[in-house]
Amino acid sequence: MPPRSRRTVEVESLDAFDQLIAAGATSMHGWRVQGVDLGARTSELLRLHPANAILLGSVVSDEAEAHLRGGGALLFPAIPALPFDPYRAGVYTPDELYAGIEGSRYELTTDALVYSWTLDADDDLARRLARALHDHAMDDALGELLADLRVVGVMGGHAWTRTDPRYADAARFGQAATARGLYVASGGGPGAMEAANLGAYLADASALDEALVTLADVATFTPSVTAWARAAFDVRRRWPGGRDSLGIPTWFYGHEPPNVFASSIAKFFQNSLREDTLLSHCNAGIVFLPGAGGTVQEIFQDACENYYAAEQALTPMVLVGKRYWTEELPAWPLLERLAADHPMANVLHLVDDVEDAVSLMTA
Repeated sequence: MPPRSRRTVEVESLDAFDQLIAAGATSMHGWRVQGVDLGARTSELLRLHPANAILLGSVVSDEAEAHLRGGGALLFPAIPALPFDPYRAGVYTPDELYAGIEGSRYELTTDALVYSWTLDADDDLARRLARALHDHAMDDALGELLADLRVVGVMGGHAWTRTDPRYADAARFGQAATARGLYVASGGGPGAMEAANLGAYLADASALDEALVTLADVATFTPSVTAWARAAFDVRRRWPGGRDSLGIPTWFYGHEPPNVFASSIAKFFQNSLREDTLLSHCNAGIVFLPGAGGTVQEIFQDACENYYAAEQALTPMVLVGKRYWTEELPAWPLLERLAADHPMANVLHLVDDVEDAVSLMTA
């Protein structure tokens, strides 16, 4: 990703604010203060020149607010009655989205309550603004998380059960790719996406085999997301401290719950933004496992990016499943035709074995 502008200073915690004050700051020019409670820092704020500062959902005293607004700062107040923080400074964790799942039902978790909120027919301007602010904050947090990482994307069907042999193959891809220094990113949902994050989480092959047996007892998230999620948390408790990976799901498909094996979850409201963000961050390439409409969309969206990219900016596209992508959903012949006599042809690959996909990604 491009380097962050030197013209702005992101202040996302009280400690960060205090460090700037201790360093002798006299101006807030270019400061972007996000979700910080500055109610006890009135005297410090009054000593700062506030022009060109932006405060998003941050708490300040009435005296400090008057000083900031009068000096040219922009203040965006908290939006009431929301089940989420539109100004949050970081991505989610599984424990955050699934808080309370062990003692209650999925329908009472943060993830489910936010999805229920999106279904409210009274979709006014404040609600649309809250979603846009949240997705902007999520995109910003994601950029910070992935800076300097080699990210490989894994796309594939959400409908795979945990007992599907392809699920185990996808998990082994995530495990091998992570072992070779790649950071696995998936669409964050169930099926192939969960499998890739599971493999990234577990470093030991025997542990992965045992985890697959445990998860097979609850093979799918229907009819009970609660049982499905609890089985995954059981695996995490048995093998704590797993490796990091990323899931990027969306509440647009709220009926598909996020998987808990991604240590970081960047969940978006707007699916088009989520898709573009997911694809754009996969700087080490993308593996496309068998899937349906969503996966096909991602193949050709990535193909479009590669087709028009500068030659040095091309990233690998590896389709796994020769028969699937040439007969069942024949995306491969069209990709070949599109890439003929074009530099993009050098990054297109069709394989049957996930180990071949790992080798191509790490070549």
